[in-house]
Amino acid sequence: MATMTMAITSFAGAAVGLQGAGGRFAARSPALALRRRAVAVRAQADEPSAPPPNNPKAGTSIWDALAFSGPAPERINGRLAMVGFVTALAVEAGRGDGLLSQLGSGTGQAWFAYTVAVLSLASLVPLLQGESAEGRAGPIMNANAELWNGRFAMLGLVALAATEIVTGAPFINV
Repeated sequence: MATMTMAITSFAGAAVGLQGAGGRFAARSPALALRRRAVAVRAQADEPSAPPPNNPKAGTSIWDALAFSGPAPERINGRLAMVGFVTALAVEAGRGDGLLSQLGSGTGQAWFAYTVAVLSLASLVPLLQGESAEGRAGPIMNANAELWNGRFAMLGLVALAATEIVTGAPFINV
């Protein structure tokens, strides 16, 4: 229940008023001039206000979503990096192939292209419909955490490649 209180206070100055039929001006008495007047106004709502009408969200264009500072590039790259990092570690643990040997063998290129296409499309469709990642965020899985996890996964992929280049062996030695 919303309550609003407003008080208006004024002091009457040395007012000059018209007195008598002769039209003479005379100053009011000082006691009346300094009298304080106060008015209090209160308003109270009985029922909660109705929510605003549900207007459909305007979709963004594909070029706005894919712009350099748009919502899609870092989010899509981060999601692909998270999947790629976990997959690279799983293949290293399972087969013993390092990241660079996985890229050079060419056996997973079709799966890589399929994964890129599906995840990119799945990331773009909600953005083009006008939704934002911040609007779908929950208390644990929020948009900021997703961005940071994607950034760390990108750094992890670089670290896997750098480790294999420097040491000549995969990160996970089986």
